[in-house]
Amino acid sequence: MYVDTQFLDPEVALNVTFSFRTGRPVGTLLQRRVNNLLLSIELTDGHLCLRSLRAQGSSTLIQELPELLSNNKWHTVEASLGGVVSLIRLVCNQGNCTRETSTEFQLLEQASALPEPGTVHQSLFLGAVRGSWGLGRAEHEADYPPAFLGCFRDVFVNSHLVLPVKVPGQSDAQANITVGCSDKDKCDDSPCQNRGSCVSQGWRSYICECHMPYEGNNCAEEYVTARFGHRKLDSYAVFSLDNDPGDTMTLSMFIHTRQSSGLLLILANSTSQYLRLWLEEGTVKVQLNNFETIVGTEDISDGHFHLVTVKLEGPEALLFQSAQIQGSMSIRHIQAHAGDLVFVGGLPDSRASASFGGYFKGCIQDLRINSRRLQFYPISTPVESHNLEQLINVVEGCVSRNVCAVNPCLNGGMCYAMWDDFICTCPPNTAGQRCEEVKWCELSPCPATAVCQPHSQGFECFSNVTFRSESNILHYRSNGKVKRSLTNVSLSFRTRQSAATLLHGQKDSDYLTVSLLDSHLVIELQSGDAKVSPKMTIQSQCSVSDGEWHTLELSLENQMLPSSRWVMAVDGSKNKLTMSRTAVKDLNFLKEGADIFLGGLSLESGINFSGCLGSVKIGGLLLPFYLDTELKLPRPQEEQFARISSFAPQYGCWGASVCKSNPCQNEGVCEDLFDLHHCICPSEWTGPLCQEPTDNCVSRPCIYGNCTNLPWGFTCVCELGYSGELCEVEVDMCETSNCSSGATCLKGFQSEKIPEIPWYIETNPCEKDVDECASDPCMNGGFCVNYVNSFECVCDMNYSGIHCQIDVSDFYLYLFLGLWQNLFQLVSYLVIRLDDEPEIEWGFHVND
Repeated sequence: MYVDTQFLDPEVALNVTFSFRTGRPVGTLLQRRVNNLLLSIELTDGHLCLRSLRAQGSSTLIQELPELLSNNKWHTVEASLGGVVSLIRLVCNQGNCTRETSTEFQLLEQASALPEPGTVHQSLFLGAVRGSWGLGRAEHEADYPPAFLGCFRDVFVNSHLVLPVKVPGQSDAQANITVGCSDKDKCDDSPCQNRGSCVSQGWRSYICECHMPYEGNNCAEEYVTARFGHRKLDSYAVFSLDNDPGDTMTLSMFIHTRQSSGLLLILANSTSQYLRLWLEEGTVKVQLNNFETIVGTEDISDGHFHLVTVKLEGPEALLFQSAQIQGSMSIRHIQAHAGDLVFVGGLPDSRASASFGGYFKGCIQDLRINSRRLQFYPISTPVESHNLEQLINVVEGCVSRNVCAVNPCLNGGMCYAMWDDFICTCPPNTAGQRCEEVKWCELSPCPATAVCQPHSQGFECFSNVTFRSESNILHYRSNGKVKRSLTNVSLSFRTRQSAATLLHGQKDSDYLTVSLLDSHLVIELQSGDAKVSPKMTIQSQCSVSDGEWHTLELSLENQMLPSSRWVMAVDGSKNKLTMSRTAVKDLNFLKEGADIFLGGLSLESGINFSGCLGSVKIGGLLLPFYLDTELKLPRPQEEQFARISSFAPQYGCWGASVCKSNPCQNEGVCEDLFDLHHCICPSEWTGPLCQEPTDNCVSRPCIYGNCTNLPWGFTCVCELGYSGELCEVEVDMCETSNCSSGATCLKGFQSEKIPEIPWYIETNPCEKDVDECASDPCMNGGFCVNYVNSFECVCDMNYSGIHCQIDVSDFYLYLFLGLWQNLFQLVSYLVIRLDDEPEIEWGFHVND
């Protein structure tokens, strides 16, 4: 701040009183110049000093105060500058000075502009001033104390109060002065830009630690990006090292490319290339000492910026990508020296560059080795950099070629350029990177009776068709643009016919026929000269005329051979594969000029197939059931088979109206099974047409009785002693016994009621009983049991017969001897089988 003192007597000492506060140990607080004499009050190592300097002379220390004053406290100083003796005195210290706030002071009038140095004989500055005001000290800026950074208050010049004044913006009477004395940490205001880290350096001082690729006091300046390979030109740069990087060397750079291969950097001396860095398949590769190689794991050729770092620490090399380690290995020691060359983007020899994937195409930014930069285009902030020797076809800035100049987007897509790439904004119903895929089915191109399915080059309308005796044969030909090899046939069908022609294609003597014979599929194929390639016939293993849907897939076993066997698969099952015995050629005779018929052999022969056909394909090309005129949009695919018969088929799969005449009798329900009906009969009727009454006695439902069939079911006539609906309940006949006069009811063999009547009663229904045991009829100790009009002998075990008259004791002896003989033979057989003697081989030898 300039203080106007030109009206004061320069020969008289100038009295200055001021209070100050700072935390910095160095700085120039005040300067007074009288002619060729400069008096300066400065802080040196925290101590206040008074120095003098004459023009073309050296600085002389006049006085130094012992107190340490750079402690962020207020201190008041009196100074007498000029006259006979100049001196400084500390009035009060450590902020214990009292201020007089009630006294009125006279203000010193201030200048609104800084005069020219040669127009005044004396001057006074608060803070440091340089240039011509400093008596030539601008030539020795390194020895000049830095400017004062702190606060002033209560500044008096010859008892006149000096205050900062408001000056015009272009005035240089004062600079970098603000009202107030805030000790707020400058880092609280986040002065560092671009994610730079602010580090406080004491009172109102800071430095910014900048992240790559930014530089400057506030990290506001970005290193210039270099574009390699712009407009497809081969480009490279050459640097020379101006110092020795040391034992630990860190090489880093930002890479921006969409090219998967190319040379990034080579470090070389006069004898070898000892470090190589290049892209291969999108990943970074580092080679040291010609063979020690580290390969990155992530693709960086995605059009984004990636930070790649190679760190050499003695015997170990490490590769980082975006601060994540990609690999490491032990290496032989590498030592770079001043004068070594750094090749960036390629080598002067294009053939040598081709060994590493060619010249690099992309952008490189903030390339550095340790703390020294390799700048393609220097920034304004002074930084230590290695020497740039050559810059060939390297463009400033990361410019991109305009790929949208020739619109690559198809089907009305809008192109938006990205860096070395583009994005297509596709209209509705299109997709793909270039809008090349049209979503045809979203345009509803098919009739209501068909289902649209997308095709690689268009779409197809799928439907089923029904063939009956009144239907017409469908006739097809190719459009003459079929280029693929026709090596397979597929179709689906549904029928109950045992013999019919499904498909027939013919050109001259070559033909293909798919037919039904005895309910089996039969394939006949004649392709090529009949003398060289005989007719091939295949028949399916299973019957297919059951009214269900079946699929057929016919294909060449080996498409690489000129002729091969054919394989037939029914219903997609590997268990139903059938292979031809003879090898024949493919179906390429159907490509052009051949007639293909569905439902019969020809238009003249008429229809002979009754049933339904689904999709039919030859070589993967559909035989469409619809004419192009029946579609809302024509099929765009180039290879096609086209229907040329104008008669419209019956779309959908419809069976014969087998239930229309209501064939089921007696309220039976008719079920349609496609060209066949089935009657679901009421319980009382049976038969194919529910015409026969149901025989309910077939299952023999009566357990102890006879079944009688009735129209509404059956009834059981039970045997004596049983009852229930199925004669399953046994009845106790004696519960309702009519035996009287003391007679006892006994159950007979068939549970009939047998009254036991006392012998002395002679009245009906019980007759007089005779005791047959009275005559002792049982012999050999047998026990006699008396029954009504009968008896029974219970015999000893050695006797049998009605009267126990037969001796059977010898029978048990014979039985025991027989069992013992059988047991002995069994033991003998086992002993022989367990014998260790070799077996005897029996054979017959016939002598000639």
